[in-house]
Amino acid sequence: MKLWGTSMRFETILLGLIQGLTEWLPISSTGHLRLFELLLGLRLPLLFEVILHIGTLAVTVLFFRVEVKKILTGLIRFDFRSKEVSIVPKIFVSLILSAAAGISINFFLKDIFYSMMPLGAAFFLSGLIIYTSKRSKCTRDLVDYRSAAIIGVMQGLSIIPGLSRSGLTISTALILGIKREEAFKFSFLLLIPSVFGALIALIFSEINILMEASLEPIDLFFGCFTAALSGYASLKILRSFLHKFHLFALYLLPLGFLLILIDLLAI
Repeated sequence: MKLWGTSMRFETILLGLIQGLTEWLPISSTGHLRLFELLLGLRLPLLFEVILHIGTLAVTVLFFRVEVKKILTGLIRFDFRSKEVSIVPKIFVSLILSAAAGISINFFLKDIFYSMMPLGAAFFLSGLIIYTSKRSKCTRDLVDYRSAAIIGVMQGLSIIPGLSRSGLTISTALILGIKREEAFKFSFLLLIPSVFGALIALIFSEINILMEASLEPIDLFFGCFTAALSGYASLKILRSFLHKFHLFALYLLPLGFLLILIDLLAI
């Protein structure tokens, strides 16, 4: 597997596009980045992954700017009775359980998802969970603490490449009976502090690796810009497909099966 070089403009744009399109669609951005790393024979520098996530995080804040503004305004005014602010402690519960699950999985399974078999199995499992949400009766307007805890654990599981964060969290919310638009909003309002916190922790813990990365600033710009544009498009697509959310499983299930088959035939 070759290391990232200085003449990687095409790969930079391609991986930025993949990151943006798959970050919010329920098909796992990390899983697809790992897949294309395998196909292209690359190992992404940590700094490039961080920059891609900064681009898609910025777009998420922009997309949900109205909701974020209402939450911040309510917190400043100590208006804890408002619907917007009442979601904050539930997000906090989700964050704690998400972090606990993610840290545990990262400790035990950090390096096994750089091969086809576990990656294919994760894609397949993600597809099964998403398809299960098809018959959900979504009647609840609000996320309660029990639902927030379960959703948080599922988000933590999505640290595994191939398990989609949005796929797991939205599907879980739908299975728990939460209305589709509310499930969509909660999933992404939960994501903003999750990704921001993970990026800060990553930067502090891996500062030496980040500083040693041999990447051209223009490559980082192209990757971030491409990820941001395609990320915004993927959010629009996802919102329009909320009532047909299970259809994403029709992509994940065959993909997972194909990767497992390729790995078995290569033995």
